Amino acid sequence: MVLLFQFNSYQGSVYFTTANAISGKVYEWNSELENFFSLTKNNEQLTQRNLYLERQVQVMSEQLTKLTRDSSYLKNNQLALLQDYHLIPAKVITNSIDKKDNYITIDKGTADGVHRDMGVACGNGVVGVVYMSSMHYSIVLPVLHSQSNISVTIAKRGYYGYLQWRGGSSTLADVNDIPRHAHFRLGDAIVTSGYSSIFPPGLLVGQALHVFNSSDGLSYRVQVKLSTDFGNLRDVCVIDDTPMRERVELMRAAQDSIKVKSGK
Repeated sequence: MVLLFQFNSYQGSVYFTTANAISGKVYEWNSELENFFSLTKNNEQLTQRNLYLERQVQVMSEQLTKLTRDSSYLKNNQLALLQDYHLIPAKVITNSIDKKDNYITIDKGTADGVHRDMGVACGNGVVGVVYMSSMHYSIVLPVLHSQSNISVTIAKRGYYGYLQWRGGSSTLADVNDIPRHAHFRLGDAIVTSGYSSIFPPGLLVGQALHVFNSSDGLSYRVQVKLSTDFGNLRDVCVIDDTPMRERVELMRAAQDSIKVKSGK
């Protein structure tokens, strides 16, 4: 066989062509296999990157607004604020969207730095808040929960309200307590206000879809089309902001102190 393929050009060319075709196919299969197993890591990186870019766009938009009003905006480098947020990637293990009180379980816990009252987001927007954590797992109270109450604002309008889910569709929620004098348009972005001490300001929540009068007629109720697809939620990020967590703990300590004093 060696003599045949080594000293006969035709047979040799056929052999090497076939060998190259076979080896090329093997390499192709190997590459596809490696790409398949690397998809999980790529998805985690894309989720973090999307969340970072979304926040960056919001910050740059705010800077542009300041530029038109105040020439000293360069002193307020808000991009530096992003360095305060450490994102902990996690995967959704269990999820429900058809109950009155839905919960999400993720595969990260206290051993990974996840604690109660940390915000959870994905590449498309806000997901919810960590409700409790064990060593390696955490329960998230999502937007699709009757007790969810996230402070939000209408982007670039300055009007604030609270995002709440009334049940039903997993793509819709409501922002309550928007003042009657508020001026905004359908399609305006709804983002986190930063007043909840859980989420940084500017994270996307959804878009204003419809406007209704509140039950008492003193304010508006804005129906929001949520940006997060809760029915297809796989990769999320837990927002670890140590200064923000310290503020939450300080507020709790102050509330406990008030209760003790009032009890006396």
